[in-house]
Amino acid sequence: MNQAVTTSSAPVDGAHASTPRVWLVTGYRAGERSQIVALAEGLGWPFELKSLSYRKTEFRTSLLRGSDLRGIRLADSSPLQAPWPDLVISAGMRNEPVGRWIRAQSGGRTRLVHIGRPWADPSRFDLVITTPQYRLPERDNVLQNAMPLHRVTEERLAEAATALRPRVAHLPGPYTGIILGGNSGPYTLGPEAAARIAQHANRRVRETNGALLISTSARTSQRALQALQRHIDVPHYLYHWQPDDSDNPYFGILGLSEELIVTADSISMLGEACATGKPVYMAELGGYGYPMRDDHPLPVDFRFTALTYSWLMRFGPQRLSRDLRLVHKQLLAEGRVVWLGGAFTARPETGLSDLERAVQRVRALFPDRNT
Repeated sequence: MNQAVTTSSAPVDGAHASTPRVWLVTGYRAGERSQIVALAEGLGWPFELKSLSYRKTEFRTSLLRGSDLRGIRLADSSPLQAPWPDLVISAGMRNEPVGRWIRAQSGGRTRLVHIGRPWADPSRFDLVITTPQYRLPERDNVLQNAMPLHRVTEERLAEAATALRPRVAHLPGPYTGIILGGNSGPYTLGPEAAARIAQHANRRVRETNGALLISTSARTSQRALQALQRHIDVPHYLYHWQPDDSDNPYFGILGLSEELIVTADSISMLGEACATGKPVYMAELGGYGYPMRDDHPLPVDFRFTALTYSWLMRFGPQRLSRDLRLVHKQLLAEGRVVWLGGAFTARPETGLSDLERAVQRVRALFPDRNT
């Protein structure tokens, strides 16, 4: 492949400046992109966003742990050329070869930070920031956080709540937020699960004499959404997720709601909900062979790929699957959440947040440049 990209092993311009040069090789999933930007914002260093266009048919480089650009369309991607960065933050299997290629062009000086589950061995990175469901080995360069990184701040919530308030002013308060995910691994958000969530939410709102603020996500199926709408019989506002929507009220719902119901398939959404400091109720989904609650198995909305994923979890290598229940158990043990229908008690005081721990570990890679 013709790689029309300038290569150089010379030091980056300003390599001895007080702050490192940072590139964000953005992920191809919304949750990954959000985590990458959250970490960069937490570091407070200037950064460049590098958006890549991927070749869907090119897997050799990723599967064989290569260090080249065969997997991307250079003409449709952000330029990758000197001056090379001191730090690359990325996520996703397809971005791993790109990060290694960038490090090679810098003469090995670029630090690589990977978020989530890497395909290559963790030793190929300077730091891996992960969460329990991926079951990565304990290593000095692996940071095991409880939850994914997020961009929730008091300022962002307040601003988003102000923007949303006129759209829901006709609804009585207090508000209960519902954040719907979708199918994930062996778990399915189908009509039965959506109906259960709606019935719980109806009861809760009748007790508070308030209203529901509901948001779907990219993974919410039409069948689940229609079932939810059929069963919701209290005042509510419903947002249908749309890609690249500048008016997406997601953060506004987090900001305005007094309490939150979040489907337990999405660890990212659970993390963002917990970051608000408000009561968070996890809505469980039925799953083949791996119920979210051992003491409370639920009927399963049939989905063939959910069944095959459960077989993969049982018979396949651990690195090819994830177990969300490990995160659920940790959140429950720490008092951050309760199951939908349970009673929420006061949340305990915690130490450093997941983001603060991640920022500390990344800054430690540059001990002489943290002014």
